[in-house]
Amino acid sequence: MAERFFERLALVGIGLIGSSIALAARRSGAVGTIAIATRTPTTLARAEELGLGDAYFADPAEAVKGADCVIVCTPVGACGLVAEAIAPALERGAVVSDVGSVKAAVIRAMAPHLPEHIHFVPGHPIAGTEHSGPDAGFAELFRNRWTILTPAETADPAAVERFAGFWRSFGAHVDTMSAEHHDLVLAITSHLPHLIAYNIVGTAADLESGIRSEVLKYSASGFRDFTRIAASDPTMWRDVFLNNREAVLEMLGRFNEDLSRLQRAIRYGDGETLYDLFSRTRAIRRSIIEIGQDTAAPDFGRPH
Repeated sequence: MAERFFERLALVGIGLIGSSIALAARRSGAVGTIAIATRTPTTLARAEELGLGDAYFADPAEAVKGADCVIVCTPVGACGLVAEAIAPALERGAVVSDVGSVKAAVIRAMAPHLPEHIHFVPGHPIAGTEHSGPDAGFAELFRNRWTILTPAETADPAAVERFAGFWRSFGAHVDTMSAEHHDLVLAITSHLPHLIAYNIVGTAADLESGIRSEVLKYSASGFRDFTRIAASDPTMWRDVFLNNREAVLEMLGRFNEDLSRLQRAIRYGDGETLYDLFSRTRAIRRSIIEIGQDTAAPDFGRPH
């Protein structure tokens, strides 16, 4: 029999991540009942049509009543306001978390509002697609993907381990680290790639109409994959960059230095420098496949 980690799970926000958590928790038997809250009436109605929860609320404070686990699944810019709204209704001993791609800023926004009688275990499931909304969720989203937890050093180890077990029941791998370290790592592995993708696709959009139409018509896999990334939720990514600006700017500075070196290599015909870089980056791709974080199937395993 599957282990039940929480009796009542409250999800505040029900986009891609929230709906996927609901489906995964239901399938794994990790929770008893699920309460869903979102302020958008059409989204709440759609979540109910999809059967994602057992109870539905426009007011997040109503949703968290009686919940022993609360996960805030809103864009990071809204986490502080949500924490303030739900704080008076939180149950003693409840685990409170989030799914934001930025951790230090979220902790600064949420922690001052949360009562001492709860366990605050910030989290980030490193999984997603370019789609959003309750229809986008699927239970397998977290399988063989990492979820990073960034609890304070004073957090209750039993509560942290309980929440880690909850994520593992979805098939996720779980690691813990400081919020600051998380933000630096994610700045290079996630945030900077998205920024580059948005910029490249934006450059294409600004081209003269004739060239732009040919870019779209003849788009090769490289540009096509950039457009997939650049189709991600604009509200979520706006908040990510505004709330992790220091780490992103640091990594962007390093990227610009390396880009300048490549520019010089191309300008002066330095094939050795180009070949050396391309060889090293190819090895990184092989390493990602070897540790099971992607597939070696042609065209990234896309169905045809």
